[in-house]
Amino acid sequence: MTGIQFRRLSGYWIGMAASQRQTGVRHRLGDRLFHWVMAACIFVLGGTAFLPIIGIGFNWVPIHWWSGIVLVAAIIFHLYRVFAIHGIGRMVPAVDDARETVRVVLNRSSKDLEPAKYDAFQKLYHWTTATVVMATVATGLVMLAKIDTTFWRRDPSILSDWAWGVIYVIHGLGAMLLLFLVILHIYFSFIPSHRAYLSSMVLGKGPELARKGEES
Repeated sequence: MTGIQFRRLSGYWIGMAASQRQTGVRHRLGDRLFHWVMAACIFVLGGTAFLPIIGIGFNWVPIHWWSGIVLVAAIIFHLYRVFAIHGIGRMVPAVDDARETVRVVLNRSSKDLEPAKYDAFQKLYHWTTATVVMATVATGLVMLAKIDTTFWRRDPSILSDWAWGVIYVIHGLGAMLLLFLVILHIYFSFIPSHRAYLSSMVLGKGPELARKGEES
């Protein structure tokens, strides 16, 4: 993304935020709990992964894998709510999301598009993060075979050296991408045009629609 495209994108979101007058319950309590538990787990996992690399030594392995287990439990809780309560439809990419993306890049209006709780860029971020988290978690679960715990004994022989190399590369790359995605998420959460979304993740109430359609 070029600097010009980034400025256009930021301007588009600022313009959208100015038009978001209708507020209601955007995030239910269960969804907010999942978000903050996941955020806490990712910060702990990131800290236990990267701090030893820069020379801050401590017994990080138990903290790391227990945080990973808590994250897995949180993801299962989230998936239950998605499929049993909310439905996945609002987060599925649609034709209007592609149109919205093109119009933002070309600096054109998106007011005639279908209203949606999540705009094209929120969906893009969600699916990118979900993919990275699932890949990192899946490889992390496999890596549990290489440590001794109260519940099992280590058995690295379940995979070949080549396969372990692939697992480590995917896990490490996923961790680096998550670091970037977290920084991106924090940045856009605190800019003035998105503070309503940040408060909705704390209090529940916020803009019901990210893409307002004809009201934009």
